[in-house]
This record gives sequence, C-alpha cells and structure tokens, in this order.
Amino acid sequence: MEHPLIDLVNISKTFDNTMVLDDLCLSVKENTFVTLLGPSGCGKTTTLRIIGGFEKPDTGKVIFDGQDITSLPPNKRQLNTVFQKYALFTHMTIAENIAFGLKIKNKPKAYIDDKIRYALKLVNLDGFENRSVASLSGGQQQRIAIARAIVNEPRVLLLDEPLGALDLKLRQDMQYELIRLKNELGITFIYVTHDQEEALTMSDTIVVMNQGYIQQMGSPEQIYNEPENAFVADFIGESTIVPGIMIRH
Repeated sequence: MEHPLIDLVNISKTFDNTMVLDDLCLSVKENTFVTLLGPSGCGKTTTLRIIGGFEKPDTGKVIFDGQDITSLPPNKRQLNTVFQKYALFTHMTIAENIAFGLKIKNKPKAYIDDKIRYALKLVNLDGFENRSVASLSGGQQQRIAIARAIVNEPRVLLLDEPLGALDLKLRQDMQYELIRLKNELGITFIYVTHDQEEALTMSDTIVVMNQGYIQQMGSPEQIYNEPENAFVADFIGESTIVPGIMIRH
C-alpha cells in the first residue's frame, strides 16, 4: 500500500500551559489540495508550522515520504511556506526576491534566470523582473511570494491564510489561480484558513479542527452534506440542530 507523503503521528503542542494540539494524527496524500479549516485558536496554524519546521512538537513525529523529519530545520525540508504577510524584501527587485533561495543554494546564474522567467509566467506576471515590491498591488505581491516559493521546486507548498489581506473580488480570483497552479505544478498544497467558502471551493480534502482536535476530515461534499458532529454542522453552514435519541438503527 502506498504510504502518505506526510504523516503527523500523535502530535501534541503546548504554549504557556495551554494545550494547542492534543495527540493529533493526520495523513496527507501526494498531489492533493488539503485545507486545515477552523476558528482562530483551533491549532491549524501551529499544525502548519510543525509541518514546515518552524515549531517542534512536544511529542509525536513528522514523517515525510517515509522519513522522520521532526528535528529537521525548515531549509532542509522539501517544502516551502507562503505566509499571510508575504515577507517580501522591499529593498530588492522582484527578480532578486524570487532568486533569493536559489542564490543561497549556489545555483548558476543561467539556471536562476530561467527559473525567474518560468515562475513569473506561471503566476501571470511576465516582465515584472525589475519592478519594486512597493509598486505592486496586494494580489501581485501574493503572486510573487508564491513564485519565490515554487522556484525551489518543493514537493509541498504550505500556505498560511495567504488571501486574508485581499479584497473579496481579488480573493475569489486568487482562489482559482491557486487551483490552476496546483494542477499545473503537480505538487501538494496544504492551506490554512478560517473561511468556509475558500475551503469548500479549493480543496480536495478538508480537515475541520477545533480546540486542538480534528473534528472531521473528508471531501468538501462529505463535510458539507454529512457533518459528523454539531460543531462541524454549525461551522460549515447554517444549521438547525434538534436534540434527539436514536431508538433503532
């Protein structure tokens, strides 16, 4: 049986004596779009940061393609992260921003130039090499942050509420752009959001979280049509919940 690309095994994490993740287990298949969905404080961003190597779990393991990477730093993992605040370098041109990770890896100039052109074309920003970060709109900056991540050829792209700062129309446009990118690149996306519509629109699999636990995991259709408990039903859509007792199954 094919093993998952990512396996989180019995992950627990505490901050200031508050349990943020409690014995969490999660498997992610390759080339899927997985969304971690839940209210603020449910543990979804902490889960993403543990996958990315920015946080270390108190207990449990992070398995990547069959290998234990729990103690590996972020730069040694085959993944890249796009944050809500895009963390672009304002003193650099767009090309220099995109090339940053490749230069650290000592890639040759011709290779880097090819990658910059490829990435800009992929995010529909051809010819922006010499522009400054300040001259770009929020949506364009988000695309550059994604371009900077994908030139490193990660097997997994982690996205931490990257559309949160955009207006509604631009956010909807970028949702479809992310789906297109995922299909063209053939890599695994793990996306964090508290926006139910985003999750239902983009995901192959939705992981609904609350208070450090996974409440339900399934396709958008399963999550919406067959919620497993009252929290999922209430969080995903408008619900009428009637108490009752099952007397016969």
